[in-house]
Amino acid sequence: MVDSSVENIDVRPVNKKENRALFAKREKIQPKKARGNFRRLKWIIMGITLAIYYITPWIRWDRGESGPDQAVLVDFARERFYFFFIELWPQEIYYITGLLILAAISLFLVTSLFGRAWCGYSCPQTVWTDLFIFVERMVEGDRNARLRLDKEPMSISKLSKRVLKHSIWLVIGVLTGGAWVFYFADAPTLLRELLTFEAPVIAYSSVAVLTATTYVFGGLMREQVCTYMCPWPRIQGAMVDEDSLTVTYHEARGEPRGPHKKGDPWTDRGHCIDCNQCVAVCPMGIDIRDGQQLECITCALCIDACDDVMDKIDLPRGLISYDTYAGQFDSDPDRKLNIRFIRPRTIAYGLILAVVGAVMVFTLFNRSVLDVNVIRDRNPLFVILSDGSIRNGYTVKILNKIHETRQFLIEVKGVKGAQAWIESGPPLGLPILVTVPADALSSYKLFVSAPSESLQDKSSDIDIVVADFESGETDVRTTSFKGPER
Repeated sequence: MVDSSVENIDVRPVNKKENRALFAKREKIQPKKARGNFRRLKWIIMGITLAIYYITPWIRWDRGESGPDQAVLVDFARERFYFFFIELWPQEIYYITGLLILAAISLFLVTSLFGRAWCGYSCPQTVWTDLFIFVERMVEGDRNARLRLDKEPMSISKLSKRVLKHSIWLVIGVLTGGAWVFYFADAPTLLRELLTFEAPVIAYSSVAVLTATTYVFGGLMREQVCTYMCPWPRIQGAMVDEDSLTVTYHEARGEPRGPHKKGDPWTDRGHCIDCNQCVAVCPMGIDIRDGQQLECITCALCIDACDDVMDKIDLPRGLISYDTYAGQFDSDPDRKLNIRFIRPRTIAYGLILAVVGAVMVFTLFNRSVLDVNVIRDRNPLFVILSDGSIRNGYTVKILNKIHETRQFLIEVKGVKGAQAWIESGPPLGLPILVTVPADALSSYKLFVSAPSESLQDKSSDIDIVVADFESGETDVRTTSFKGPER
């Protein structure tokens, strides 16, 4: 008889290309619960990533009286991004560009080494789908119980289970959307406003949209998001090569497959007993034995299922395992895995990461905490004063990037005999002393006058120098001083 220690499951890979009609109604996938090392790893990563997502907005960071005390905050009101000790201004958007480059190249590197490890373990779609399936399993039972429930006519018991499941899904969606908006405002304050219905409309609408997308993507669409909406499965093929580790069925060892009677020899046949356990646990609805497929997210649950079967029939583990392309054709279960981490594409990705990372770190720790912008008046270009001297007007914007009030000296160089003064003030000798509040941008209307004989042409270059009164940090902006035709 067939080995009774292993359940033979009647399941077909509904997401297999040949089984997926273009306009057919979606066939719901009910994955079986898997147990093993990779399933435990997924639980651990899920716990860590969800904890980071939900807890981060509540971490405090002391920035003094003038700054917010939230460690991670996208502050639209102040036009600032705070990340612990890092504070980015709109003028420093290139840091965000650098982070996106680092994220993309890191994804390329991980994919070239371990296939779609991001998709299988850390992608938000995977994490929340896993969470929703966990809730579904707790409420409705494992695969067989859910299949039976689907076939049953509607009853009080079935309705109550469905209502409870979808209610929990909606709560998770609300918590997901609620956690997201806390990244854009002070979390304790916004929470109080949300609960007392005093929060801005944009906050409620953001929570509603994210609740809906989390509920639909994680609870209803699931694998369809990865198969039809995500571009990464179609890109990752260019990132892997014959040395990339991916979830692999060892065909040379497993074929020919078929049922096995307890006590029968294993000669002249493969180790796969065609129990379909690997198909039953797959959340994507594919059969890994069909080879590498676009739909596979390399979550490795099929490895856990197959290893459990191998243990029960006293065969070595690894019929399905992480392996390279070449390894799938080796039938030796005791073969040592040969991994080439150092190869041209990984070296290239590593070098790009190192260069971009080094540039970002260097510029971040050596960036100026003073930024000056000078805008010259265009109407009028110049004014001839009663004593015959020429006056030009400028708007000087001084950005103080630290959380302390600072004093700055403004000086004009390049025109002989020049005088300067701040709007509403009398002409003064240079330099001019101004005060800029902590973590703020101050704008000053600066007038500069010079004797007409000092101008050699209708336009002369001048330097407006702004220097910190205490530290001496200086920023120089070159502009023009206009006069009449000569």
